[in-house]
Amino acid sequence: MALWGLFGKKENKGSEENKEIKEHLDKGLKKTKESVFKKLTRIVAGKSKVDEDVLDDLEEVLISSDVGVDTTIRIIKRIEDRVQKDKYLGTSELNAVLKQEIVALLEENDANSLEETQNIEKHDPYVIMVVGVNGVGKTTTIGKLAHKFKKAGKSVILGAADTFRAAAVEQLVIWSERVGVPIVKQGMGSDPASVAFDTLSKAKAMNADVVLIDTAGRLHNKINLMNELTKIKNVMKKVLPNAPDEVLLVLDGSTGQNAYEQAKQFTLATEVTSLAITKLDGTAKGGVVIGISDQFKIPVKYIGIGEQMDDLQIFDREDFVNSLFE
Repeated sequence: MALWGLFGKKENKGSEENKEIKEHLDKGLKKTKESVFKKLTRIVAGKSKVDEDVLDDLEEVLISSDVGVDTTIRIIKRIEDRVQKDKYLGTSELNAVLKQEIVALLEENDANSLEETQNIEKHDPYVIMVVGVNGVGKTTTIGKLAHKFKKAGKSVILGAADTFRAAAVEQLVIWSERVGVPIVKQGMGSDPASVAFDTLSKAKAMNADVVLIDTAGRLHNKINLMNELTKIKNVMKKVLPNAPDEVLLVLDGSTGQNAYEQAKQFTLATEVTSLAITKLDGTAKGGVVIGISDQFKIPVKYIGIGEQMDDLQIFDREDFVNSLFE
């Protein structure tokens, strides 16, 4: 089942609810936006056209905003091509052009984005296996996702397969109670694959719509991590052959370049199909969303922009880029 099918029909951009979502986004990205805007204002001061010096300075602005070197080079090349094509590009147009080129870049790298995902008939519970290192907001993201799905009228069940940390299970239990959804758990040190098996068995019996499986957030031994995640996947397939439908990697946006390294390690350890980037409200490093989406060719589906239950938003690349550069 496609995610828009799970959340229901997407409302038009002019609706009151979407205006409120955009306001929350602007507020959540305030630190990054202020940082970027100040830097952009400085580089165009006293200049009328986008020339080589402005582009050099723009490159520095994007890199310092954690967009990443490779992605920054691609953006600059796009703007250079635009300047050459149009023959003249005024500095007053820079923001608009920057937004257009970044959105276009993200569209190219995000063929499976939410807007382009087609609804398909429900086959089984939609299973999302959630991965990510400890401390990135993984369990909180699962709780907020459960709330989002339930709010959309879907039945949800959680699986506490991070059995290596008692705190992880306890935290997920708190979220299950807070959201009002069932949870499957076992004792600390239990086999994570066994928890996943039990969770999917219960979800199938309940005819649940969505299953969210938490996993251990360890990276110190990539081979063990790979084996563990592979085992969980294989065991889930014994209950539901298509499971998992999605492997969601949660990254902490406030860590900037470290988030790139985590994405690299996890994409080597398992097949990641979607990303959630959290804690963007407390950092000026929001550009990391653009760089990670571009570099790993994996769709960013969710962004975390605050502590409240509804502060996990479905990622809209156009709204995101507009919030940063308007």
